[in-house]
Amino acid sequence: MDRIENLMVGFGNAAWGMPLLVLLVGGGLFFSFYIKLLPYRYIGHAIDILRGKFDKKEDAGDISHYEALSTALAATVGMGNISGVAIAITMGGPGALFWMWISALVGVSTKFFTCTLAIMYRGKDSKGELQGGPMYFITEGLGKKWKPLAVVFCIAGMFGPLPVFNANQLTAAFNDSLFIPMGIEQSTTTNLIFGLGLAALVALVIFGGIKRIGKVASKLVPFMVVVYSAAVLYIIFSNFTLIDDCFALIFSDAFSGEAVSGGVIGAIIIAGVRRAAFSNEAGLGTAPMAHGAAKTDEPVREGLIAMMGPIIDTIIVCTMTALAIIITNSWQDASESGINITLNAFDIGLPGIGKYVLMLCILIFSLTSMFSLSYYGSKCFSFLFGAEYKNIFNVFYICSIIAGSVASLSAIIGFIDGMYAIMAVPTMLSAILLAPKVKAAANDYFKRMKAGGVL
Repeated sequence: MDRIENLMVGFGNAAWGMPLLVLLVGGGLFFSFYIKLLPYRYIGHAIDILRGKFDKKEDAGDISHYEALSTALAATVGMGNISGVAIAITMGGPGALFWMWISALVGVSTKFFTCTLAIMYRGKDSKGELQGGPMYFITEGLGKKWKPLAVVFCIAGMFGPLPVFNANQLTAAFNDSLFIPMGIEQSTTTNLIFGLGLAALVALVIFGGIKRIGKVASKLVPFMVVVYSAAVLYIIFSNFTLIDDCFALIFSDAFSGEAVSGGVIGAIIIAGVRRAAFSNEAGLGTAPMAHGAAKTDEPVREGLIAMMGPIIDTIIVCTMTALAIIITNSWQDASESGINITLNAFDIGLPGIGKYVLMLCILIFSLTSMFSLSYYGSKCFSFLFGAEYKNIFNVFYICSIIAGSVASLSAIIGFIDGMYAIMAVPTMLSAILLAPKVKAAANDYFKRMKAGGVL
Protein backbone atom coordinates (compact mmCIF):
# COMPACT_ATOMS: atom_id res chain seq x y z
CA MET A 1 0.00 0.00 0.00
CA ASP A 2 2.87 2.37 0.80
CA ARG A 3 4.29 1.89 -2.70
CA ILE A 4 0.94 2.76 -4.31
CA GLU A 5 0.56 5.79 -2.06
CA ASN A 6 4.07 7.03 -2.90
CA LEU A 7 3.40 6.45 -6.59
CA MET A 8 0.19 8.50 -6.49
CA VAL A 9 1.81 11.32 -4.51
CA GLY A 10 4.73 11.40 -6.94
CA PHE A 11 2.32 11.43 -9.91
CA GLY A 12 0.44 14.43 -8.55
CA ASN A 13 3.58 16.37 -7.68
CA ALA A 14 5.18 15.70 -11.06
CA ALA A 15 2.06 16.75 -12.97
CA TRP A 16 1.80 20.05 -11.06
CA GLY A 17 5.18 21.42 -12.05
CA MET A 18 6.10 24.81 -13.44
CA PRO A 19 4.96 24.03 -17.06
CA LEU A 20 1.35 23.52 -15.92
CA LEU A 21 1.57 26.60 -13.71
CA VAL A 22 2.62 28.67 -16.71
CA LEU A 23 -0.15 27.17 -18.85
CA LEU A 24 -2.94 27.88 -16.32
CA VAL A 25 -1.86 31.27 -14.96
CA GLY A 26 -0.18 32.43 -18.17
CA GLY A 27 -3.17 31.27 -20.21
CA GLY A 28 -5.55 33.14 -17.93
CA LEU A 29 -3.47 36.32 -18.23
CA PHE A 30 -3.44 35.91 -22.01
CA PHE A 31 -7.24 35.62 -22.10
CA SER A 32 -7.62 38.67 -19.83
CA PHE A 33 -5.47 41.00 -21.87
CA TYR A 34 -6.44 39.54 -25.26
CA ILE A 35 -10.06 40.56 -24.68
CA LYS A 36 -9.01 43.78 -22.85
CA LEU A 37 -10.73 42.76 -19.59
CA LEU A 38 -14.09 43.04 -21.35
CA PRO A 39 -16.03 40.43 -19.29
CA TYR A 40 -15.04 42.07 -15.99
CA ARG A 41 -16.98 45.16 -17.01
CA TYR A 42 -20.27 43.30 -17.39
CA ILE A 43 -20.78 41.58 -14.03
CA GLY A 44 -24.08 43.48 -13.63
CA HIS A 45 -25.28 42.14 -16.96
CA ALA A 46 -24.21 38.64 -15.88
CA ILE A 47 -26.41 38.95 -12.79
CA ASP A 48 -29.36 39.93 -15.01
CA ILE A 49 -28.77 36.80 -17.10
CA LEU A 50 -28.57 34.68 -13.94
CA ARG A 51 -31.91 36.10 -12.76
CA GLY A 52 -33.50 34.70 -15.91
CA LYS A 53 -34.10 38.04 -17.63
CA PHE A 54 -33.05 36.63 -21.01
CA ASP A 55 -34.24 33.00 -20.64
CA LYS A 56 -36.16 31.52 -23.57
CA LYS A 57 -37.88 28.15 -23.35
CA GLU A 58 -37.32 27.48 -27.04
CA ASP A 59 -33.51 27.80 -26.81
CA ALA A 60 -31.46 24.63 -27.23
CA GLY A 61 -30.17 22.97 -24.06
CA ASP A 62 -31.37 21.09 -20.99
CA ILE A 63 -31.07 23.43 -17.98
CA SER A 64 -31.37 27.14 -17.17
CA HIS A 65 -28.42 29.52 -16.71
CA TYR A 66 -29.05 29.43 -12.96
CA GLU A 67 -29.13 25.62 -12.86
CA ALA A 68 -25.96 25.45 -14.97
CA LEU A 69 -24.09 27.74 -12.56
CA SER A 70 -25.53 25.86 -9.56
CA THR A 71 -24.39 22.55 -11.04
CA ALA A 72 -20.89 23.91 -11.68
CA LEU A 73 -20.75 25.50 -8.21
CA ALA A 74 -22.02 22.30 -6.61
CA ALA A 75 -18.87 20.63 -7.92
CA THR A 76 -16.55 23.50 -6.98
CA VAL A 77 -18.06 24.89 -3.77
CA GLY A 78 -17.39 21.76 -1.80
CA MET A 79 -14.57 19.98 -0.04
CA GLY A 80 -12.10 22.06 -2.04
CA ASN A 81 -13.30 25.09 -0.07
CA ILE A 82 -13.32 23.39 3.32
CA SER A 83 -10.65 20.71 3.30
CA GLY A 84 -8.73 21.93 0.22
CA VAL A 85 -8.00 25.33 1.77
CA ALA A 86 -6.68 23.66 4.91
CA ILE A 87 -4.44 21.45 2.76
CA ALA A 88 -3.20 24.52 0.83
CA ILE A 89 -2.25 26.30 4.07
CA THR A 90 -0.59 23.13 5.41
CA MET A 91 1.42 22.71 2.19
CA GLY A 92 2.27 26.35 1.50
CA GLY A 93 1.46 28.37 4.61
CA PRO A 94 -1.02 31.28 4.82
CA GLY A 95 0.68 32.86 1.80
CA ALA A 96 -0.79 30.13 -0.40
CA LEU A 97 -4.14 31.94 -0.13
CA PHE A 98 -2.69 34.97 -1.93
CA TRP A 99 -1.75 32.78 -4.89
CA MET A 100 -5.19 31.18 -4.78
CA TRP A 101 -6.61 34.71 -5.25
CA ILE A 102 -4.31 35.40 -8.21
CA SER A 103 -5.24 32.09 -9.80
CA ALA A 104 -8.96 32.83 -9.30
CA LEU A 105 -8.74 36.35 -10.79
CA VAL A 106 -7.14 35.09 -13.98
CA GLY A 107 -9.49 32.12 -13.81
CA VAL A 108 -12.42 34.50 -14.38
CA SER A 109 -11.25 35.06 -17.94
CA THR A 110 -10.43 31.38 -18.41
CA LYS A 111 -13.96 30.41 -17.39
CA PHE A 112 -15.40 33.06 -19.73
CA PHE A 113 -13.47 31.70 -22.72
CA THR A 114 -13.92 27.97 -22.08
CA CYS A 115 -17.62 28.18 -21.24
CA THR A 116 -18.38 30.48 -24.17
CA LEU A 117 -16.74 27.84 -26.36
CA ALA A 118 -18.85 25.13 -24.68
CA ILE A 119 -22.00 26.73 -26.16
CA MET A 120 -20.41 27.96 -29.38
CA TYR A 121 -19.23 24.50 -30.41
CA ARG A 122 -21.77 22.07 -29.05
CA GLY A 123 -21.85 18.65 -30.65
CA LYS A 124 -24.14 15.64 -30.57
CA ASP A 125 -23.53 12.41 -28.70
CA SER A 126 -24.29 8.92 -30.03
CA LYS A 127 -27.95 9.39 -29.09
CA GLY A 128 -28.17 12.61 -31.10
CA GLU A 129 -28.48 14.79 -27.99
CA LEU A 130 -26.78 18.20 -27.84
CA GLN A 131 -23.69 18.27 -25.62
CA GLY A 132 -20.97 20.76 -24.70
CA GLY A 133 -17.51 20.63 -23.17
CA PRO A 134 -13.83 20.62 -24.13
CA MET A 135 -14.08 17.36 -26.08
CA TYR A 136 -16.74 18.94 -28.29
CA PHE A 137 -15.17 22.34 -28.80
CA ILE A 138 -11.95 20.53 -29.69
CA THR A 139 -13.57 18.33 -32.34
CA GLU A 140 -16.20 20.83 -33.55
CA GLY A 141 -14.03 23.94 -33.30
CA LEU A 142 -10.57 22.70 -34.25
CA GLY A 143 -11.67 19.80 -36.43
CA LYS A 144 -11.67 15.99 -36.35
CA LYS A 145 -7.88 15.81 -36.75
CA TRP A 146 -7.64 17.15 -33.20
CA LYS A 147 -9.75 14.29 -31.80
CA PRO A 148 -6.74 12.63 -30.07
CA LEU A 149 -6.57 15.73 -27.84
CA ALA A 150 -10.26 15.27 -26.98
CA VAL A 151 -9.64 11.58 -26.23
CA VAL A 152 -6.82 12.46 -23.81
CA PHE A 153 -9.13 14.91 -22.06
CA CYS A 154 -11.90 12.33 -21.76
CA ILE A 155 -9.66 9.55 -20.45
CA ALA A 156 -8.41 11.82 -17.67
CA GLY A 157 -11.94 13.25 -17.30
CA MET A 158 -13.31 9.87 -16.27
CA PHE A 159 -10.93 9.76 -13.29
CA GLY A 160 -10.23 13.37 -12.25
CA PRO A 161 -13.83 14.12 -11.17
CA LEU A 162 -14.23 10.88 -9.22
CA PRO A 163 -15.76 11.50 -5.77
CA VAL A 164 -12.98 9.76 -3.83
CA PHE A 165 -11.71 12.97 -2.15
CA ASN A 166 -15.18 14.03 -1.03
CA ALA A 167 -15.99 10.53 0.23
CA ASN A 168 -12.68 10.28 2.09
CA GLN A 169 -12.98 13.63 3.84
CA LEU A 170 -16.66 13.21 4.67
CA THR A 171 -15.88 9.82 6.23
CA ALA A 172 -13.00 11.34 8.24
CA ALA A 173 -15.19 14.19 9.46
CA PHE A 174 -17.99 11.91 10.64
CA ASN A 175 -15.50 9.57 12.32
CA ASP A 176 -13.77 12.31 14.30
CA SER A 177 -16.80 14.42 15.19
CA LEU A 178 -19.62 11.93 15.54
CA PHE A 179 -18.78 8.25 15.51
CA ILE A 180 -15.69 8.18 17.77
CA PRO A 181 -17.33 10.43 20.44
CA MET A 182 -20.26 7.99 20.37
CA GLY A 183 -17.88 5.12 21.14
CA ILE A 184 -17.83 3.74 17.58
CA GLU A 185 -14.16 3.11 16.86
CA GLN A 186 -12.83 3.93 13.40
CA SER A 187 -12.04 0.85 11.32
CA THR A 188 -12.05 -0.26 7.70
CA THR A 189 -15.41 -1.94 8.34
CA THR A 190 -17.11 1.18 9.73
CA ASN A 191 -15.64 3.30 6.92
CA LEU A 192 -16.91 0.77 4.40
CA ILE A 193 -20.43 0.85 5.87
CA PHE A 194 -20.45 4.65 5.79
CA GLY A 195 -19.20 4.57 2.18
CA LEU A 196 -22.02 2.22 1.19
CA GLY A 197 -24.58 4.62 2.68
CA LEU A 198 -23.08 7.54 0.77
CA ALA A 199 -23.06 5.56 -2.44
CA ALA A 200 -26.77 4.75 -2.07
CA LEU A 201 -27.67 8.44 -1.53
CA VAL A 202 -25.70 9.60 -4.56
CA ALA A 203 -27.11 6.84 -6.77
CA LEU A 204 -30.66 8.10 -6.14
CA VAL A 205 -29.79 11.38 -7.87
CA ILE A 206 -27.16 10.72 -10.53
CA PHE A 207 -29.10 8.07 -12.41
CA GLY A 208 -31.68 10.76 -13.12
CA GLY A 209 -29.25 12.66 -15.39
CA ILE A 210 -28.36 16.35 -15.68
CA LYS A 211 -31.93 17.63 -15.28
CA ARG A 212 -32.33 15.99 -11.88
CA ILE A 213 -28.79 17.01 -10.85
CA GLY A 214 -29.50 20.61 -11.90
CA LYS A 215 -32.77 20.77 -9.95
CA VAL A 216 -31.26 19.29 -6.77
CA ALA A 217 -28.15 21.47 -6.98
CA SER A 218 -30.15 24.66 -7.58
CA LYS A 219 -32.07 24.03 -4.33
CA LEU A 220 -29.19 22.89 -2.10
CA VAL A 221 -26.30 25.12 -3.25
CA PRO A 222 -27.79 28.49 -2.12
CA PHE A 223 -28.78 26.98 1.23
CA MET A 224 -25.37 25.49 1.92
CA VAL A 225 -23.56 28.69 0.97
CA VAL A 226 -25.75 30.82 3.29
CA VAL A 227 -25.38 28.49 6.31
CA TYR A 228 -21.63 28.05 5.82
CA SER A 229 -21.04 31.76 5.23
CA ALA A 230 -23.01 32.74 8.35
CA ALA A 231 -20.98 30.37 10.54
CA VAL A 232 -17.60 31.42 9.12
CA LEU A 233 -18.41 35.13 9.28
CA TYR A 234 -19.37 34.74 12.95
CA ILE A 235 -15.95 33.19 13.67
CA ILE A 236 -14.16 35.93 11.73
CA PHE A 237 -16.01 38.95 13.14
CA SER A 238 -16.04 37.67 16.71
CA ASN A 239 -12.25 37.98 16.36
CA PHE A 240 -12.30 41.14 14.24
CA THR A 241 -9.22 42.60 15.98
CA LEU A 242 -7.16 39.81 14.42
CA ILE A 243 -8.35 40.32 10.85
CA ASP A 244 -5.66 42.87 9.98
CA ASP A 245 -2.96 40.57 11.35
CA CYS A 246 -4.32 37.68 9.25
CA PHE A 247 -4.13 39.64 6.02
CA ALA A 248 -0.67 40.94 6.94
CA LEU A 249 0.48 37.34 7.46
CA ILE A 250 -1.07 36.21 4.16
CA PHE A 251 0.67 38.95 2.15
CA SER A 252 4.03 38.67 3.89
CA ASP A 253 4.12 34.87 3.73
CA ALA A 254 3.14 34.90 0.04
CA PHE A 255 6.55 36.35 -0.78
CA SER A 256 8.68 34.87 2.00
CA GLY A 257 7.26 31.46 2.78
CA GLU A 258 8.59 31.62 6.32
CA ALA A 259 5.48 30.08 7.88
CA VAL A 260 5.77 26.63 6.33
CA SER A 261 7.86 26.34 3.23
CA GLY A 262 11.20 27.61 4.49
CA GLY A 263 11.32 30.50 2.10
CA VAL A 264 10.69 28.45 -1.06
CA ILE A 265 8.33 30.86 -2.83
CA GLY A 266 7.87 28.57 -5.83
CA ALA A 267 6.44 25.87 -3.55
CA ILE A 268 3.94 28.34 -2.11
CA ILE A 269 2.80 29.48 -5.55
CA ILE A 270 2.35 25.91 -6.75
CA ALA A 271 0.44 24.99 -3.56
CA GLY A 272 -1.89 27.98 -4.01
CA VAL A 273 -2.53 27.49 -7.73
CA ARG A 274 -2.91 23.73 -7.33
CA ARG A 275 -5.55 24.03 -4.63
CA ALA A 276 -7.29 26.94 -6.38
CA ALA A 277 -7.60 24.84 -9.53
CA PHE A 278 -9.04 21.98 -7.46
CA SER A 279 -11.44 24.46 -5.86
CA ASN A 280 -12.74 26.52 -8.80
CA GLU A 281 -11.68 24.25 -11.71
CA ALA A 282 -10.84 27.19 -14.02
CA GLY A 283 -8.95 25.74 -16.98
CA LEU A 284 -9.49 22.11 -16.07
CA GLY A 285 -12.47 21.67 -18.39
CA THR A 286 -15.12 20.34 -16.03
CA ALA A 287 -17.28 23.47 -15.71
CA PRO A 288 -17.71 23.84 -19.51
CA MET A 289 -19.46 20.45 -19.50
CA ALA A 290 -22.11 21.78 -17.08
CA HIS A 291 -22.44 25.17 -18.77
CA GLY A 292 -22.58 23.46 -22.16
CA ALA A 293 -25.99 22.05 -21.16
CA ALA A 294 -27.51 25.52 -20.58
CA LYS A 295 -30.58 26.60 -22.53
CA THR A 296 -29.22 29.46 -24.63
CA ASP A 297 -28.30 30.35 -28.18
CA GLU A 298 -25.97 33.14 -27.05
CA PRO A 299 -22.57 31.62 -26.16
CA VAL A 300 -21.26 34.83 -24.59
CA ARG A 301 -24.10 34.83 -22.05
CA GLU A 302 -23.02 31.49 -20.67
CA GLY A 303 -19.41 32.67 -20.55
CA LEU A 304 -20.53 35.65 -18.44
CA ILE A 305 -22.43 33.36 -16.08
CA ALA A 306 -19.51 30.95 -15.78
CA MET A 307 -16.97 33.67 -14.96
CA MET A 308 -18.79 34.30 -11.67
CA GLY A 309 -17.78 30.83 -10.47
CA PRO A 310 -14.17 31.62 -9.39
CA ILE A 311 -15.35 34.83 -7.71
CA ILE A 312 -17.96 33.04 -5.58
CA ASP A 313 -15.87 29.95 -5.03
CA THR A 314 -12.32 31.13 -4.37
CA ILE A 315 -12.41 34.88 -3.74
CA ILE A 316 -15.37 34.64 -1.34
CA VAL A 317 -15.83 31.13 0.10
CA CYS A 318 -12.17 30.01 0.21
CA THR A 319 -11.10 33.32 1.74
CA MET A 320 -13.65 33.00 4.53
CA THR A 321 -12.48 29.46 5.28
CA ALA A 322 -8.82 30.49 5.29
CA LEU A 323 -9.45 33.43 7.64
CA ALA A 324 -11.27 31.15 10.09
CA ILE A 325 -8.37 28.68 10.01
CA ILE A 326 -5.70 31.38 10.44
CA ILE A 327 -7.58 33.36 13.11
CA THR A 328 -8.05 30.25 15.28
CA ASN A 329 -4.47 29.02 14.62
CA SER A 330 -5.83 25.54 13.90
CA TRP A 331 -3.47 25.26 10.90
CA GLN A 332 -0.46 25.13 13.22
CA ASP A 333 -1.46 21.78 14.72
CA ALA A 334 0.99 19.44 12.97
CA SER A 335 -0.95 16.36 14.11
CA GLU A 336 -4.01 17.27 12.03
CA SER A 337 -4.57 17.42 8.28
CA GLY A 338 -7.30 18.16 5.75
CA ILE A 339 -10.83 18.44 7.05
CA ASN A 340 -9.79 18.04 10.70
CA ILE A 341 -7.98 21.40 10.60
CA THR A 342 -11.20 23.14 9.55
CA LEU A 343 -13.22 21.16 12.11
CA ASN A 344 -10.86 22.36 14.83
CA ALA A 345 -11.24 25.96 13.62
CA PHE A 346 -15.03 25.70 13.92
CA ASP A 347 -14.78 24.02 17.30
CA ILE A 348 -12.59 26.88 18.58
CA GLY A 349 -14.59 29.65 16.91
CA LEU A 350 -18.03 28.25 17.76
CA PRO A 351 -17.54 26.30 21.00
CA GLY A 352 -20.00 23.48 21.53
CA ILE A 353 -21.86 23.73 18.23
CA GLY A 354 -19.17 24.63 15.68
CA LYS A 355 -18.24 21.15 14.58
CA TYR A 356 -21.90 20.15 14.22
CA VAL A 357 -22.68 23.18 12.06
CA LEU A 358 -19.69 22.31 9.90
CA MET A 359 -20.81 18.67 9.74
CA LEU A 360 -24.13 19.75 8.24
CA CYS A 361 -22.33 21.95 5.72
CA ILE A 362 -19.82 19.22 4.89
CA LEU A 363 -22.61 16.71 4.27
CA ILE A 364 -24.41 19.01 1.84
CA PHE A 365 -21.20 20.27 0.21
CA SER A 366 -19.98 16.72 -0.36
CA LEU A 367 -23.25 15.29 -1.64
CA THR A 368 -23.89 18.12 -4.13
CA SER A 369 -20.28 17.88 -5.32
CA MET A 370 -20.67 14.16 -5.87
CA PHE A 371 -23.91 14.71 -7.81
CA SER A 372 -22.27 17.15 -10.23
CA LEU A 373 -18.94 15.38 -10.60
CA SER A 374 -20.74 12.25 -11.80
CA TYR A 375 -22.12 14.20 -14.75
CA TYR A 376 -18.63 15.19 -15.88
CA GLY A 377 -17.26 11.67 -15.83
CA SER A 378 -20.31 10.21 -17.56
CA LYS A 379 -20.04 12.77 -20.39
CA CYS A 380 -16.40 11.83 -20.93
CA PHE A 381 -17.31 8.14 -20.91
CA SER A 382 -20.19 8.75 -23.34
CA PHE A 383 -17.90 10.60 -25.75
CA LEU A 384 -15.48 7.68 -25.83
CA PHE A 385 -17.84 4.69 -25.74
CA GLY A 386 -21.36 5.94 -26.53
CA ALA A 387 -24.07 7.69 -24.51
CA GLU A 388 -26.15 4.52 -24.36
CA TYR A 389 -23.52 2.99 -22.07
CA LYS A 390 -23.09 5.88 -19.63
CA ASN A 391 -24.75 3.99 -16.77
CA ILE A 392 -21.76 1.63 -16.82
CA PHE A 393 -19.66 4.60 -15.77
CA ASN A 394 -22.23 5.60 -13.14
CA VAL A 395 -21.87 2.17 -11.53
CA PHE A 396 -18.07 2.60 -11.54
CA TYR A 397 -18.54 6.08 -10.07
CA ILE A 398 -20.72 4.77 -7.24
CA CYS A 399 -18.13 2.06 -6.45
CA SER A 400 -15.39 4.72 -6.26
CA ILE A 401 -17.30 6.40 -3.40
CA ILE A 402 -16.92 3.22 -1.39
CA ALA A 403 -13.21 2.98 -2.30
CA GLY A 404 -12.63 6.63 -1.35
CA SER A 405 -14.07 6.11 2.12
CA VAL A 406 -11.30 3.63 3.00
CA ALA A 407 -8.35 4.96 0.94
CA SER A 408 -5.36 7.09 2.01
CA LEU A 409 -5.88 10.88 1.75
CA SER A 410 -2.41 11.59 0.32
CA ALA A 411 -2.82 8.91 -2.37
CA ILE A 412 -6.24 10.33 -3.32
CA ILE A 413 -4.93 13.90 -3.57
CA GLY A 414 -2.00 12.81 -5.74
CA PHE A 415 -4.19 10.76 -8.08
CA ILE A 416 -6.95 13.35 -8.50
CA ASP A 417 -4.52 16.26 -8.88
CA GLY A 418 -2.57 14.34 -11.53
CA MET A 419 -5.69 13.60 -13.56
CA TYR A 420 -6.88 17.21 -13.32
CA ALA A 421 -3.46 18.33 -14.55
CA ILE A 422 -3.80 16.11 -17.63
CA MET A 423 -7.31 17.49 -18.28
CA ALA A 424 -6.01 21.07 -18.15
CA VAL A 425 -3.56 20.61 -21.03
CA PRO A 426 -6.08 19.92 -23.87
CA THR A 427 -8.59 22.37 -22.34
CA MET A 428 -6.18 25.30 -22.23
CA LEU A 429 -4.42 24.56 -25.52
CA SER A 430 -7.69 24.33 -27.47
CA ALA A 431 -9.13 27.43 -25.77
CA ILE A 432 -6.03 29.44 -26.66
CA LEU A 433 -6.23 28.29 -30.29
CA LEU A 434 -9.94 29.18 -30.45
CA ALA A 435 -9.57 32.49 -28.56
CA PRO A 436 -10.09 34.63 -31.73
CA LYS A 437 -13.54 33.03 -32.16
CA VAL A 438 -14.52 33.98 -28.60
CA LYS A 439 -13.21 37.52 -28.98
CA ALA A 440 -15.18 38.02 -32.21
CA ALA A 441 -18.36 36.64 -30.59
CA ALA A 442 -17.92 38.88 -27.53
CA ASN A 443 -17.36 41.99 -29.62
CA ASP A 444 -20.47 41.19 -31.67
CA TYR A 445 -22.59 40.44 -28.58
CA PHE A 446 -21.70 43.63 -26.71
CA LYS A 447 -22.06 45.70 -29.87
CA ARG A 448 -25.58 44.34 -30.32
CA MET A 449 -26.33 44.88 -26.64
CA LYS A 450 -25.36 48.56 -26.83
CA ALA A 451 -27.52 48.93 -29.92
CA GLY A 452 -30.47 47.29 -28.16
CA GLY A 453 -30.35 44.16 -30.26
CA VAL A 454 -29.75 41.61 -27.48
CA LEU A 455 -33.01 40.33 -26.03
